[in-house]
Amino acid sequence: MSGTATTTATTAGEESVHAAVWRLRSRACWADAAALLPRDTPDDALHRAALLVERCLYTEEGWEDAEDELRNAEAMAGTGEERGGAACERGYLAYTATLHGVRDRADEARSALGRAAALIPPGTPRRALLDFRRGLVAQNLSLAPQAARAAYRRAHAGATAHPDPLLLSFTWRHLAALALQDGDVAEARHGFAESLRLRVELGYLVGTAPALLSLADTEPEPKARRLRAEARRLHRLLGGVPTWLSRHLEQDGADPSDEPATVDGA
Repeated sequence: MSGTATTTATTAGEESVHAAVWRLRSRACWADAAALLPRDTPDDALHRAALLVERCLYTEEGWEDAEDELRNAEAMAGTGEERGGAACERGYLAYTATLHGVRDRADEARSALGRAAALIPPGTPRRALLDFRRGLVAQNLSLAPQAARAAYRRAHAGATAHPDPLLLSFTWRHLAALALQDGDVAEARHGFAESLRLRVELGYLVGTAPALLSLADTEPEPKARRLRAEARRLHRLLGGVPTWLSRHLEQDGADPSDEPATVDGA
C-alpha cells in the first residue's frame, strides 16, 4: 500500500471514530464515547477526560472516573499547550463540583483556569474554550456578570474565528442569559434562538432541552408551552439527563421560568 493510500485510510478511520464519539456524546453516552478513543496520545487522553468531565456536569455522577482520566491526561501532557488543556479541564471539573454542591472547589477552579491562561496562547481554539469557562466561573461562582460578559464575548469571537459551532451555541446561550437578567428580552430571545438553532443543526441532543427551556422563557404563549413540551419529551428520551433540568419539569403544569435554566454551563 502506498504512503498516500495509508494516510487516507488512517484519516478516514480517525474520522469514523470521532464521528462515533460525537454521536455517543450528543446522546449522553459519555463513557461509551470515551472507550472508543485510543489511550496512547496526549490529545486522546485529554479528549477522554473532557468527555467524563462533561458527564459530571450533565449527570452529577462519575466524579472518580473523571478524576482518574484527568490525572492520566495531566501525566501524558508534554507541551505547554497540552498542560494548559489539562489545567482547563481540571478547572472545569472543580467548577462543576462546586456548582452541583459536591464540594466547594471554587479556589481550585480559579487557580487551574488561571494556570491554563498562562499556558494556552491567545488566538488558539483552546483559548476560546478557556475564555468561556472563565466566564462561567465569573458568572456563577464570583457573581460578576460584567466580567462574565467580557469573557463570553472573547470566547464568542474565538469560536467564530476558529469555527466551533458547538462552543458558539454555548456563548450565544450565556450571553443571552445575561441579557435576560438585564431585562433585554429581545436580545435574549435572539441569543437563545441562535443557540438552539446550532444545537439542532449539530444534533447535540443532550444540550437541546436546556436550550428549548431557555428560549421558552422569552416567548409568549402558546409558543412557550410548545417549547417546554418538546424539552420535556427530549428529557425523557435521554433518561432524565441533564439531571438538574428535572426540577423544572417535575409536573406537566409546572412553569420552568420560576427558576433560571441557564446558569449551568450547558
